[in-house]
Amino acid sequence: MLVERFLGGDARAFEELYSKYYEKVFAIARGVLLDSDEAADAVQEIFTLVYRHLGRFDKRSRFSTWLFRVAVNRSIQEARRTKYRSRTVALTEAAGKVTDEEPDTTDPRIQMALAKLAAQDRALLVLFYWEELSLQDIAASIGCGVNAAKTRLYRARERFRMVYEAML
Repeated sequence: MLVERFLGGDARAFEELYSKYYEKVFAIARGVLLDSDEAADAVQEIFTLVYRHLGRFDKRSRFSTWLFRVAVNRSIQEARRTKYRSRTVALTEAAGKVTDEEPDTTDPRIQMALAKLAAQDRALLVLFYWEELSLQDIAASIGCGVNAAKTRLYRARERFRMVYEAML
């Protein structure tokens, strides 16, 4: 395992971890922060935190779950600092994925509604819809039980729906 190799003194193992998980961590940060530059900065901070605190990783869970939890928490902290700045972004950019669809088909109201949500809600939606994590993995990533994650995701969807419908 890469984590064990790094903890054993193999510095290249961390580079491999970084390469392996960069895109997913960036997608999480981008989905929460809605800004590529802020997301890139957050990713660097996230991996710096992981580098410093990898010894604290509890090997009972998957490394990716722990990493996503760090990514979500750090991204939410950054979003709280910048919450008064207006941000809008294409959903495909926030997901860090390229689609074959024409950009014209994307409803700008979806982007605006997403930008109006709290960072925690965006984080849940990113983890579920873009990263396609299970409720169990989301619960582990945000530090709650499965039922709580399910409830929070439901509420985030409802808040998104309300904001979106208010724009119609």
